[in-house]
Amino acid sequence: MPRLLLVDDEGSLLDLVRRYLERLGYVVDTASGPAGALSKFQANPTSYDLVLTDLSFPELNGEDMLARMRALNPGLRAIISSGHPHEPLLPGVGFLQKPFLPKMLAEVVEQALKSPQPRS
Repeated sequence: MPRLLLVDDEGSLLDLVRRYLERLGYVVDTASGPAGALSKFQANPTSYDLVLTDLSFPELNGEDMLARMRALNPGLRAIISSGHPHEPLLPGVGFLQKPFLPKMLAEVVEQALKSPQPRS
């Protein structure tokens, strides 16, 4: 069962997306910001198959957070989500435009999990 880390500072969206992904059969941990996500990730960097994160946070953007995570696990798969168009700078990082439909979320997550692991 793939294990995902979902990071978003919008509590209602975090809960909604978590419940939807769990219905699809994923094991989902959540964090409401980069500090909590990094703490969970650093405890066991190889325990997550995918990180799905918002791009914009006050303290550290999602892309920089993923770079720190990849320093610990270079093969980490990831998806950045934002309400604004964005081209991820990190190799192998997917993008999901907000707002998105559940079907779009499912497709992007499935595609990311099937993709080759990125190399540092």
